[in-house]
Amino acid sequence: MRKPLLYLGTLCVLLSTLCVPALAAGPSVSAASAVLMDAESGRLLYALDENTPRPIASTTKLMTALVAAECLEDLNQTVTIRREWTGIEGTSLYLRPGEQLRAQTLLYGLLLHSGNDAAVALAGFCAGDVETFVDWMNQRARDLGMIHTHFSDPNGLGDENHYASALDMARLAAACLQNDTVAQIVATKTITLEGRSLTNHNKLLWRYEGCTGMKTGYTRQAGRTLVSSASREGQALICVTLNDGSDWADHAALLDYGFETYPRRVLAQQGEVLGKVPVAGSLLRSLTAAARDTVAYPLQEGEQVTREIDLPRRIQAPVQEGEIAGTVRFLLEGREIGRSYLVWTGTARRDVTGDGAGLAPLAYLQTIGEQEGE
Repeated sequence: MRKPLLYLGTLCVLLSTLCVPALAAGPSVSAASAVLMDAESGRLLYALDENTPRPIASTTKLMTALVAAECLEDLNQTVTIRREWTGIEGTSLYLRPGEQLRAQTLLYGLLLHSGNDAAVALAGFCAGDVETFVDWMNQRARDLGMIHTHFSDPNGLGDENHYASALDMARLAAACLQNDTVAQIVATKTITLEGRSLTNHNKLLWRYEGCTGMKTGYTRQAGRTLVSSASREGQALICVTLNDGSDWADHAALLDYGFETYPRRVLAQQGEVLGKVPVAGSLLRSLTAAARDTVAYPLQEGEQVTREIDLPRRIQAPVQEGEIAGTVRFLLEGREIGRSYLVWTGTARRDVTGDGAGLAPLAYLQTIGEQEGE
């Protein structure tokens, strides 16, 4: 068993979430807190009291599953159930002392059937004891920038010290989508493993086109909590509602709103040529530079993105295809919303003598859709 790795890079997601223009008006919902987020960019598309810490019930198990999946080296390894992992109140897999199950079965039982005993068993198996595992959960929350979150158990039955905000849960959901194991499990409708037939409690998997997960929850204190995700035409959205008596309808309305109002727009396609630079010292007179990565962002109608390209005015041979040539940045109302390196699309050998003069960098702005010569 290995202790989960700590992750960096949260600041970039946090900044892209906070530094965006004001949100457009969205549908009215019954939730005390709600968030709709674009999973790829982290852009908030809808927010209602998103930073208030609230009880989150069994949506807690998304963090339990994420930490366990990152900890487990082999999902087929056998877990022998200890007595202290059994008899947990609430929804249960009815684990028996001494029973042997694969870790995979416990993960599916955790996320589909919402087994509280499965959560405790995974925590104890991964960390040796539940308390240490909960410490790992809180550390992982800090890694993800979940600044309004604290866990006191792995199943969500917790006390007043167990809470999260809707925005924090959206960040957690984004991390779950990036984990292949967790993403596959939360998207599963039904499965039979080791004699147990498990059906996902998330009705949106049947009711909403493109739904890809994630997790339901309910306690008297928390009310109904729901984290969902859906994907259409290459765009993935995450929706979170806390204390929402109409969560199925609200999630469908919010997801529809997101796909219709903020469609994913490709700002640069991988391999797309974005610049041309003269070459000195080579029989090849110029080289083009292309985006190394695809850059996309959800945009509502009327939003204009500016493209900032940074390339040298001239380059000196030799130059190798694939080498970094410069950068392209995309700005929305002056705020960076995406970037990519530019790479040379060809190779220039050094064929003639050149002095390399005139290599000052070239930076310029373009509005997306602007044509040369206009």
